[in-house]
Amino acid sequence: MKLIDFDGLFDEKLTQYMEENKNKYTEKQWEDVIPRLYKKFGDTYVAKVKCTPKEYYAKMTDKELTETLRAHLTEDVPVPEFLCAEIENRGEVETLLPLLQGDDTQTALYAINLIMDDARAFDIYFDILTQNRFDEDIRSDIADIFRLHADEVRERAYEYCQKGVAKQYMLEILSRVKNKEDKIFDTLLSAFLEGEEVPMRAGYLAAYGDERALPHLLKRIEDQTIGFVEFQELKYAIEALGGEYNEPRDFSDDKDYLAVEVASSKAAVSEDNGLKN
Repeated sequence: MKLIDFDGLFDEKLTQYMEENKNKYTEKQWEDVIPRLYKKFGDTYVAKVKCTPKEYYAKMTDKELTETLRAHLTEDVPVPEFLCAEIENRGEVETLLPLLQGDDTQTALYAINLIMDDARAFDIYFDILTQNRFDEDIRSDIADIFRLHADEVRERAYEYCQKGVAKQYMLEILSRVKNKEDKIFDTLLSAFLEGEEVPMRAGYLAAYGDERALPHLLKRIEDQTIGFVEFQELKYAIEALGGEYNEPRDFSDDKDYLAVEVASSKAAVSEDNGLKN
């Protein structure tokens, strides 16, 4: 398959255009002009392919589009936005799913960004979450998708959580379930009471929104040995569930608290200098 580097062709035209109009726009204005020129380029006749970039991809079958995308990534040729737009517009998923079967991170990212929350990909998404085939960025992207569809996938997430498989991701998904069930609340509470990843798991209880968690959060926050970060997350969770905790606490020796104070001071100085200028 002969790949067409439309981005390279655009760059050539852009270089010429910028040279001809170098005094016409400021650097800031170029930031707005270039995307408009690129969009216009999509409808510009290109002699090399005897059609416009958009038409070039519109003529392809679904399978050819996916094969072209894979080839661009494999051969390290920039992926034109026109190719991705054509795939997105068709809403075709079946030919994209095999791109998630390998171990190439960049290819998987493109596939996920094109498939997004199409339920036909959910089986493979769960495989990725539970098999750790890709890095955390990809698994987090998938978890974000499942958070938006938590009620649809809650049973599978619950089962994996009970087995201890990809537990943190499953807890995150379950925390966004809107159709409340005791077994899900009990799972989130039990995970919190384990005493691991307390700030994060307190956040899960807050997101789930069941005020039955309040006594457990209040008990934990009263522990004088907890650090600043854990205290803040617990306080947030308590307030999110309609409770309050106002007992004073001294964190002057806590490294996280000191780091926040230093950052706040620098930000204040920077803001003052900005006002003076």
